Amino acid sequence: MSVRQQLLQWIYPTLIKAGKLFGSENKVLVNQQSVRPIESLYNLVISLNDGSKLSMATLKGKKILLVNTASDCGYTAQYEELQELSEQYNKNLVVIAFPANDFKEQEKGDDASIAQFCKKNYGVSFPLSKKTSVIKSNQQDPVFHWLSDHRLNGWCDRDPEWNFSKYLVDENGTLTHYFPAAISPLDPIVTKFIQANTDK
Repeated sequence: MSVRQQLLQWIYPTLIKAGKLFGSENKVLVNQQSVRPIESLYNLVISLNDGSKLSMATLKGKKILLVNTASDCGYTAQYEELQELSEQYNKNLVVIAFPANDFKEQEKGDDASIAQFCKKNYGVSFPLSKKTSVIKSNQQDPVFHWLSDHRLNGWCDRDPEWNFSKYLVDENGTLTHYFPAAISPLDPIVTKFIQANTDK
């Protein structure tokens, strides 16, 4: 971990506190009408960091937390919290990270160095996609295209506003929530929906 990364990890708690102070919870989006997707997320396949493929159809029956990530961001310490979340709810939840360099050149590494960084510094064992792009463009990852287009997911047009934006999909493939970067994955506002209708 570089000096910059160590510094960013040190200031992370301050960023979370500032987010609460400035109303990060007001940026949470909720599918209050339980609108079902128009096209199924389960039709998509993710290209993983190690060269393998992950069919979303294999995740039916589990909640899925999809997060765009970066190694040199003030929120990078959320990798540790995502790992904790993944372990705590491993029977009912799958966390998938999508490393991307869309914001201020904060993910410059290649797939191998990203995987090494995540494993060495945060013990990440949940799936990492190949480095991708998550914001709206011709290069947008298909999963994030689905997450940010109401014509596909049924209601949400919010693409990530920063690294570590989080999308929660329920056991039936319905997008239920968008959580901004400033909300910790371990915040009760997130975990209460992960716990809902599940046995830990």
